[in-house]
Amino acid sequence: MNTCAFRTLDTPFGPLTVVAGDAGVFRVLFRGALVDDPSGSGAAACHAAQAVGELGEYLAGGRQVFGVSLDVPEPVTFTQRAQAALRGIPFGETVSYARLAELAGSPAAFRAAGSACASNPLPVLVPCHRVLASGGRIGGFAGGVDFKRGLLALEGVDVPGAS
Repeated sequence: MNTCAFRTLDTPFGPLTVVAGDAGVFRVLFRGALVDDPSGSGAAACHAAQAVGELGEYLAGGRQVFGVSLDVPEPVTFTQRAQAALRGIPFGETVSYARLAELAGSPAAFRAAGSACASNPLPVLVPCHRVLASGGRIGGFAGGVDFKRGLLALEGVDVPGAS
């Protein structure tokens, strides 16, 4: 039996595909094929459906905090600590890559903080879009700069210019 469930939400920026297992959501994919396969276990299907519902509410302006269970490792490496720190950035607020590095316990590791954002397996749910480059520039985003700018605008953050 398949232990994963896949659900896709079509967004104004392109599809987001959620992949969940028994312990929670462990991947969000950009621009993937439109997949809707809830054939995983009951728990996996519930997590995937909940995530898609919450993402839809967020994109419609009706949700600021996600409650779906996430299947993430204990933060041991710098990348995991940085990704854990992302979860603490509140809706409508941003931090720099340097600040994220500080929050992850290695103030000089701002480039590694950028890499941690780029390798975030749970974009939007774990808000790497809330991290900006120095001087408030938008920086990069796996889903594309327009997607990042749109998410920030949804949260009331105005980011001038492109990266």
